[in-house]
Amino acid sequence: MKKYIYLDHAATTPVSPAVLEVMLPFFSEYSGNASAVYAAGREARKAVEKARKQVAAAIGAEPREILFTSGGSESDNLALKGTAFALKDRGTHIITTAIEHPAVLNTCRWLEKQGFEVTYVQPDSRGWISPEKVMSAVRNNTVLISVMTANNEIGTIEPVAEIGRSAHEKGILFHTDAVQAVGSIPVSVNEWNADLLSLSAHKFYGPKGIGALFIRRGTRIDNLIHGGEQERGLRAGTENVPCIAGLGKAIEEAVNHMDENARKAASLRDRLADGILRNIPGVSINGPEENRLPNNCSMRFERIDGEALLLRLDLAGIAASSGSACTSGSQEISHVLRAVGLTEEEARSSLRLTTGPDNTEAEIDTAVQTISDIVKDLRSLYHG
Repeated sequence: MKKYIYLDHAATTPVSPAVLEVMLPFFSEYSGNASAVYAAGREARKAVEKARKQVAAAIGAEPREILFTSGGSESDNLALKGTAFALKDRGTHIITTAIEHPAVLNTCRWLEKQGFEVTYVQPDSRGWISPEKVMSAVRNNTVLISVMTANNEIGTIEPVAEIGRSAHEKGILFHTDAVQAVGSIPVSVNEWNADLLSLSAHKFYGPKGIGALFIRRGTRIDNLIHGGEQERGLRAGTENVPCIAGLGKAIEEAVNHMDENARKAASLRDRLADGILRNIPGVSINGPEENRLPNNCSMRFERIDGEALLLRLDLAGIAASSGSACTSGSQEISHVLRAVGLTEEEARSSLRLTTGPDNTEAEIDTAVQTISDIVKDLRSLYHG
């Protein structure tokens, strides 16, 4: 199979060899049900609880505050729906932002159909959410504020610590979708005053289909999945032991090597961005110059269709994204790019490139030259 230059780490990452090694025994040697009392079951339970401790340590939580889920989308759904219905006797107003991941936005739209009210705070042109704007939206019946830690499309890191502190001063629960942040920047549920925090393993070299939700001790929450008493009765279903073990190892590795990996990803990202800006006229950066995820490079190319550029890059062996991978195939322009004030033409000319520590300088240089050649060719083809 053709080897790609992979520049879409914000969409997903490959499972690391160390993570795969930890997972494999639980597909065969220790394949018991984690709820069983026999030896194979006890080994499975030990793996689940070890992973719970690893996740808790990575974000500054207690192990009993970690609930395993199928990924970031389920974690977001449980955080919003679970608290909304549990606190309905106190109020029915929720505050979020216009640039959240669809897992949050579509959950909020569903909640509106159930009688809840939602305020969508707008960002500035950098994708930055003002804490003052968030708090000015608070009402007497506000029960939850949900603001993502870092944006998946343009990389903006949000002031979640300040928002969380202000929410707590008002007695309002605070949730943050930290799916893009874990493993890239330091995460602390206590410093951020987070009551709920979502994460997903496949963003930091763990397996797909597994994630976690931090639920601060004492937080009222209703469950989405009913059945057995797994996960303290909050999420029924036999535990996905291999993937839970993989999540634990992946987040431990991500935190232990975070500074080194972030420095390398940022260096490669800057090399990529500088090379494109130097070689191609009519290119602009989407999002902030500073206070962004270390691997994120979102750019727009004048007089270029982003989808055409993306397809040509694929043919050339370079994997990238025109926006959020979770909405690929959609004919609508990115809600994030629209919210930060880009025109439809500007949004459609955008490309997201996200580096990882497994990339090399040679790959980056090849990508710069390839993008330059394709843009020149497309502009000549369509504009003469």
